[in-house]
Amino acid sequence: MYMALKHTHLLLVSLSVALLFVRFVLSLLESPLLQKKLLKVLPHVVDTFLLLSAVGLMLTLQQYPFVTPWLTEKFIGLLAYIALGWMALKGRTKALRVFAFFGALGWLALMVRVAVTKMPVLFG
Repeated sequence: MYMALKHTHLLLVSLSVALLFVRFVLSLLESPLLQKKLLKVLPHVVDTFLLLSAVGLMLTLQQYPFVTPWLTEKFIGLLAYIALGWMALKGRTKALRVFAFFGALGWLALMVRVAVTKMPVLFG
């Protein structure tokens, strides 16, 4: 069960990041494709299942944010990633959107490193 949940989580992470990338590029191009219902709804569906898989993994492993340091750091990274991802898509200027996008990727890299090593970087 654990491995299926873990692989589902990793697949959903990949889909979520891919959708952020596609939507970011389309926003820079000011493409009307961003108004398509699929691109408006699908990221929320993927992210909801991603969150559910994360909760399932926490319950399976019996490790929780604010109890387990590496999960606390992943949670903080997730909040930063969400904020910067939102700015990458909705920022007022293209320069701000590009800066926010690369910032979001930086937080994503931190979360991946912490997930793989189970060692916090910022609060270790």
